[in-house]
Amino acid sequence: MYKYNARIMVVEDDEQILNFLTYTLKNEGLSYVSASKAQEALNKLSSETVDLIILDLGLPDLDGMEVIKRVREWSRIPIIVVSARNQDVDKVQALDNGADDYLTKPFSITELMARIRVALRNAMYQTGRVMQTILSVGDLQIDFDKRLVHLNNLQVPMTPLEYKLLSFLFINSGKVMTTKQIITEVWGTSHGTNTSTLRSLVAGLRRKIEKNPAMPRYILTETGVGYRLMDNQH
Repeated sequence: MYKYNARIMVVEDDEQILNFLTYTLKNEGLSYVSASKAQEALNKLSSETVDLIILDLGLPDLDGMEVIKRVREWSRIPIIVVSARNQDVDKVQALDNGADDYLTKPFSITELMARIRVALRNAMYQTGRVMQTILSVGDLQIDFDKRLVHLNNLQVPMTPLEYKLLSFLFINSGKVMTTKQIITEVWGTSHGTNTSTLRSLVAGLRRKIEKNPAMPRYILTETGVGYRLMDNQH
């Protein structure tokens, strides 16, 4: 059974997929509410408590991208997009609009449940419901109070920008962060979209924490989208 007492909203117009998802959530011990149209989902969100949204983009009355933007006007509830759209531009747009994760159909239910677990855990951390000051992924550990990073119990020297990047990835471990999101977090909105600077920063960080920087274990590249820090559950 699932360790989180969470309620999931499934927004999906394909009846077979909707039934499959809600059946799976029920078997995992999660409660759910469903909607087959965008406006129906938005109406229910205004009156019901939901901890996470699984959202299809191809809805009959309103594109899922617009749903993400409308929800983000008032809520930080985690949103996992599950869509047949597999182009990088769609993934980047959804994530930049405020989605927390993106899976393409067909998908593994095991992977979806892992993504749900990551999104719920991150939401709990960011809202202060889990007040951890030390986080670990594999043998890599970050201490937010002391601003220290350790690998295999040995301290790893960090530049301010490297620490800022790694701490951002740690807080969002297992979640894909777009290059735009990372650049804004590390350098601010005035930096623009200088991806070469970000690639250089990632390369330097990998040389410090990866056994083989060419085959990274911790900081993974999501081609055409951005980066994510490996999650312990993957």
